Amino acid sequence: MEGPVTPVQISPRQKPAHLVCGMPLWGVTGTLVCSYLAWLSYSHVRSGQFDWPHDGWSIASYGVWVLLMAGLISETRCLRERMFFALVMINFAMGFTLASWDKAALSTVREMRVITSMSWALAALISLAITFSGTGQKVQNAK
Repeated sequence: MEGPVTPVQISPRQKPAHLVCGMPLWGVTGTLVCSYLAWLSYSHVRSGQFDWPHDGWSIASYGVWVLLMAGLISETRCLRERMFFALVMINFAMGFTLASWDKAALSTVREMRVITSMSWALAALISLAITFSGTGQKVQNAK
C-alpha cells in the first residue's frame, strides 16, 4: 500500500499587470475607435442633432459595455489602462443614462454630447500613449 495522497496546492490566479500595454494592435484599435466616436459625437453637436435612441436594445447594449469596462478595469493594475477603461466606461455610462432617460432636456443632452466628445478624444490620446509606451515593468511568471 502506498502512502497518503497530499492535495495539490493551487496558487491564486495572478492578474496580469497589463492587458493592452506592449500590444500595439490593441492600442491602435483603441485609438481609432475612440477617435471615430469623438468625431461622431462632435459632428452631432456641430449639426445640432441631439436625439438619442431610447429602445431596449440600445439600453441593453450600453449596459453590457459598462459591465465589460468595469470588468476590464478590475483586471489590470496599470494606471494608463485603468484611465483608458474608466474613460470608456464613463462614456458608455453617459450613453446608458441618455438612452434610459427619454425626458432629458435638450440642453442636457447637448452638454452630455460635448462632454462625451471631449472624453472620447481624451481616451484616444491615452490609447495612443499606451500604444507607444512599453509595459513599464516585466511580469514575472509564477512557478
